[in-house]
Amino acid sequence: MTNFQGQIPEANMSPPEHSVNNNYSNKERAWEIRFTSIDPAKSPSQFAPSPALRANLSKTEALDAPDLVCLSHLRWNFVYQRPQHLLSRCAKKRRVFFVEEPILSEATDWWLDVSIHESGVWVIVPHLSEGISEATSQTAQQAMLDDLFRSAEISQYILWYYTPMAVSFTNHLKPLAVVYDCMDELSAFQGAHPDLKANENQLLKRASVVFTGGHNLYEAKQHQHPNIHAFPSSIEKEHFATARNLSQEPADQKDIPPPRLGFYGVIDERMDIELLRGIAEARPDWHLVIIGPVAKIDRATLPTHPNIHYLGGKSYQELPGYLGGWDIAMLPFAINESTKFISPTKTPEYLAAGKPVISTPIRDVVRPYGENGLVRIASNSEEFVACAEEIFSESSDVRTKWLSEVDAFLADNSWDNTWGEMLGLIESAIDDKRQKAEGRMKVLS
Repeated sequence: MTNFQGQIPEANMSPPEHSVNNNYSNKERAWEIRFTSIDPAKSPSQFAPSPALRANLSKTEALDAPDLVCLSHLRWNFVYQRPQHLLSRCAKKRRVFFVEEPILSEATDWWLDVSIHESGVWVIVPHLSEGISEATSQTAQQAMLDDLFRSAEISQYILWYYTPMAVSFTNHLKPLAVVYDCMDELSAFQGAHPDLKANENQLLKRASVVFTGGHNLYEAKQHQHPNIHAFPSSIEKEHFATARNLSQEPADQKDIPPPRLGFYGVIDERMDIELLRGIAEARPDWHLVIIGPVAKIDRATLPTHPNIHYLGGKSYQELPGYLGGWDIAMLPFAINESTKFISPTKTPEYLAAGKPVISTPIRDVVRPYGENGLVRIASNSEEFVACAEEIFSESSDVRTKWLSEVDAFLADNSWDNTWGEMLGLIESAIDDKRQKAEGRMKVLS
């Protein structure tokens, strides 16, 4: 482990309220930047670009490609989803720093944990003490981020936000462009910060370009920014298509009897628990396979019928192996404020795996998947069971025709294409900003 000693300028930061030994003034070491899980072959000089990244860049690209610094409410190693797909592709051509929200603990020492993911993305995690005020936390995060910029020599960079809450400690930064990738309406989620909406308004004013995670969210926000674009969930078709030719099932699923209806994803307030309960009770001979971590809800509230199987979280690489053993894939989302604007990444992934899909009427699933006859829509357990029975009774000819329509619909859908389009819009925003600055200089001269 390599350490870099950081300091908090006294004028900018007061000591933590519960610090015993007052180590946090500018007279002593305030925190360490700790490098963990560093592979010397990938990163021979700490923050330097890895050999793989350098090999991908021409000399011109190495000079011209600005770094990307992402501020996220999501953990890089929690669930592999939109941020990981996009930023892993970004990391092939530039340094990417993924800055997470702080982890709070009883420890009185603070540090910035720095590790490099196999994708080449640098994962940055502040560690602070429990009980400090919100103002102290924000000031600490700003000072730590400034130290990160100095030690990593980040000078030409793009700021990419997933969380508007980071605006409060990043407004002083001067990026080439500000990107807001608005995945969800976070203000509608359980436990949302009361300042989130106001912070989002600030972010929208500062953003160079805004992306939304779906069409419904785009329609809700399109009048709030002049340069906003809808980018619904994409897929890695080849990855999920392996589920169509499953040769061996995972050990914890192979003994679950068919037919199987499956779901993977985070199990939280967006899950329709009563729908699961209703399906399990209506058809005890069917088995529901639920994969994913439980978050923000009490696990004791989940139905515990013998035909519901909670298998826990699985890695992105493992998912096709589970999908391949399902008869039907489910999107059992509740219809509430937290799901009003979601665009589930699972929808095209399930379809790429060749699995029939039943979903509750989530707007971005109904349009386009439901309207194109690719996904069945059910509002309650009775309709869900009826849709499943229709699927089980389908002829092979009907299934073959449906699958050909699925493949045609997904033909141009890929994370590579999505990232390419996003990058083009970011580069255009940087060029526009540069041209405006040059125009102002000409006027002044």
